[in-house]
Amino acid sequence: MQKTIELVDYEPSTDSSLEEIMSGLGRKQKELPCKLFYDEDGSDLYEQITQLEAYYPTRVESAIMRSNVSEIASLIGPHSAIIEYGSGSSEKTRILLRALDSPTAYIPIDISKEHLLRAACDIADEFPELDVLPVCADYHENLKLPEPDSHVQKKIVYFPGSTIGNFHRGEARDFLSRIRQILDEEDGVLIGVDLEKDVSVLELAYDDPEGVTAAFNLNILRRLNREFGAEFQLHNFTHRSLYNKEHCRIEMHLVSNLDQTVVLDGTSIDLAQGETIWTESSYKYTPDSFEKLTREAGFEVERVWTDPDQFFSVQFLKPSL
Repeated sequence: MQKTIELVDYEPSTDSSLEEIMSGLGRKQKELPCKLFYDEDGSDLYEQITQLEAYYPTRVESAIMRSNVSEIASLIGPHSAIIEYGSGSSEKTRILLRALDSPTAYIPIDISKEHLLRAACDIADEFPELDVLPVCADYHENLKLPEPDSHVQKKIVYFPGSTIGNFHRGEARDFLSRIRQILDEEDGVLIGVDLEKDVSVLELAYDDPEGVTAAFNLNILRRLNREFGAEFQLHNFTHRSLYNKEHCRIEMHLVSNLDQTVVLDGTSIDLAQGETIWTESSYKYTPDSFEKLTREAGFEVERVWTDPDQFFSVQFLKPSL
């Protein structure tokens, strides 16, 4: 008999999302929040990206997890609750859950409701003794998380995929600080952090020859058309990724191919030929620069695991005393 999954639903309202969208498109450098990528179509496209040869982060992080999961599980200990921000398909989570000693609960948090429920049901089927408590939410906001029915010895926030790189550095510090507030001194954070590397590797990873990342980026406009009544013509835009050396980040943009005006919520948005809409940043760190960030947020780096090429890291953080 399949276990019943109860969803905690904090999905943002259309009005609040529209306000954020209009604010971003009204700036000199037009922006859209990257959380808009993750409707059902966008989540499926992202899963395709993770399978691409050019996109190293998922493949390398998964290899690091497999190679070190026994040590990670030992650090976490028994009867833990795993709280995953931006859970997606929860594939890397399975590596962790299979190695843990009697985990109590899994709390996945994601903004794509259909994708979240599908992944939560799959996890519940594979781990029938686990209390699976999915939360549909924008995890940038303060959230009241559900309480597991059984005793939890330790809470572990799991934040894989180098999603921390999608925050500007001050935002990343503030996000980690909010996480620190929900943790006790015996708890911890297991986090994926992408490392600085050759620019050619980075740019290929975010502009693959198959064009899947371009489709993923353009899908954000398709979503605006469908959910907010916008009039973006997708063929009038081109995907562009570039490495900003000064800020150590990959930037993804949508470039206007011509002078055009788009109407959204009764407002005309003018775009000149060559003007861009900035859709995502992905910051890359050195071990030292990330350790500095964690200290500012109230954590200490206890362990760091990397791959042989030093492309990626998985890090275990403990709250500072």
